[in-house]
Amino acid sequence: MKTRITELLGCKYPIIQGGMAWVAEHTLASSVSEAGGAGIIAGGNAPIDYLREQIRLCKEKTSNPFGVNIMLMSPNADDLAQIVIDEKVQFVTTGAGNPGKYIEAWKNAGVKVIPVVPSVALAKRMERAGADAVIAEGTESGGHIGENTTMCLVPQVVDAVEIPVIAAGGIADGRGMAASFMLGAEGVQIGTRFLASEECQIHPVFKDLVLKAKDTDSVVTGRYTGHPCRNVKTKFAKQLAKGETDGTLSPEEFEKLTVGALRRAVVDGDIESGSFLCGAIAGMINDIKPCAEIVREINDGAEKLLKL
Repeated sequence: MKTRITELLGCKYPIIQGGMAWVAEHTLASSVSEAGGAGIIAGGNAPIDYLREQIRLCKEKTSNPFGVNIMLMSPNADDLAQIVIDEKVQFVTTGAGNPGKYIEAWKNAGVKVIPVVPSVALAKRMERAGADAVIAEGTESGGHIGENTTMCLVPQVVDAVEIPVIAAGGIADGRGMAASFMLGAEGVQIGTRFLASEECQIHPVFKDLVLKAKDTDSVVTGRYTGHPCRNVKTKFAKQLAKGETDGTLSPEEFEKLTVGALRRAVVDGDIESGSFLCGAIAGMINDIKPCAEIVREINDGAEKLLKL
């Protein structure tokens, strides 16, 4: 399946792995890229030396293109933006903000720029700023989210910009990819499905939660802090949601409880105080497979439905 996204990134399939903080490290990213998709290493709040090491380890494992995701609300976003240039990373995706101040430097260094956008307004702004493509991410996604659904957001963004659009949020198989293409997308970004891959390094407790999740087992917390996130509906997540709803947790108390919660989930499998970020599509995921098999199944399923 050839699209403007495969041409832009130099990958075989228009499937991009989500830049999930603490999850998307070099083992997962290189495996997705080797499978013909486009892997991503997550910058998150990681120390610069750690990210540099991850990039270099990824280059050792694959000669195929991969990218880095930068969370713009990170306190070291400036340093992360520079390391992408220094290490000659092929492309960068961004989330939780506007990457406008970095785009010129990235473009001058030959780095492809693909911001995640939750709205038409930001998509148009990113196109004017020189972005090569945008990822239209619906509220079905795991982690930081906007309010618009993928089904509503993607076609509106496609109609609003000339650059290619990648759909994200609630996509885990060929049906979701085919539907995204029917809405006008030229690629898909997938996160939650790769949580249940053999190469994903998350704690077994996290993988088990994804495999056992039903359609109603996700909850959004943190809306009143301005940074809503979709999580697996654990006892801890329900406690946060209740405290937010009934006012027993102030935004400051909420932030205090959730500092380090993602790391506790990914690394420690701490069910009592970890935030297991996961998309609403988890109810469809029932097995663990190699990344290569996941990528092929999604692409082949989409091609069959689209009669390509």
